Amino acid sequence: MGWSTEAVHLRDLVSLIDPNHPNLTISQQAVLLGLDRQAYYYQPAVNEAEEARLKLHLNAIDEIYTERPYYGTRRMQHELEKSYDICIGRDRIRHLMATLGLEAIYPKPNTSKPSLGHEVYPYLLRGVTASHPNHVWGTDITYIRTAEGFVYLAAFMDWYSRYVVGWALSDSLENSFVLQALGDAMGFMADCGLGVPDICNSDQGSHFTSEAYVGLLEQAGIRVSMDGRGRCLDNIFTERLWRTVKYENVFLSSYQNLQEAQTGLAAYFQFYNTKRGHQSLDYRTPTDVYFDVRNDQ
Repeated sequence: MGWSTEAVHLRDLVSLIDPNHPNLTISQQAVLLGLDRQAYYYQPAVNEAEEARLKLHLNAIDEIYTERPYYGTRRMQHELEKSYDICIGRDRIRHLMATLGLEAIYPKPNTSKPSLGHEVYPYLLRGVTASHPNHVWGTDITYIRTAEGFVYLAAFMDWYSRYVVGWALSDSLENSFVLQALGDAMGFMADCGLGVPDICNSDQGSHFTSEAYVGLLEQAGIRVSMDGRGRCLDNIFTERLWRTVKYENVFLSSYQNLQEAQTGLAAYFQFYNTKRGHQSLDYRTPTDVYFDVRNDQ
């Protein structure tokens, strides 16, 4: 955050230069990339004070929104001043919320824009309550903050037991990490000798309307369900998962980068599935409910 578009483009090109290349010198590689040799040693100027201020504001908004996703800029401004001693205008708040992909009432990052030409599937869960494990899975994407910037988390959860069957983390919104999370979830089911879910529910985002994602579900015989536009409660179990993950792990951990977040979240999801009792499950763990109920059937 804080670099210009030109600086980011330059950084991306410079990253292609291999100082240990067996055949090409740094100068020769720079010429091939259309760069001056000095670009390899260039470090863009960063206003450290502004970077620290930006990070402080983003983190505060992240915490407030996780607690109260229905807050718009007016109430967000009041809460920032009251609880964080941060006095900024609503235009800046609106800009920072857009940077995080946040929108009041619709509690998720702004990753829910469908791709043009992709089919949007109907919502299959109206009047339906998950009645057994693998009846309904839900999936969504959220952002996870680190010292180096925000990364993205995708997860698939069994709604009946709250068991997280698969998840993946990425520093970009490329579709591959969602497919990885789904692949891990389906692989886990196969390794355990369990069947696939009857229904998998998501929002209408491009990740979930892509041919690759829908194709995996349909090939496995899983019915595809998608939330209605603006219906933030359709995927409420996954939204509650995000709140739990952030308050019990992310906000307490101060991850430095993607690798730290990957390691920390792996440990947390193991705890979440196997050790953390849920009030809605009579304080049993998701593992207890998921596997015990299946074994009783």
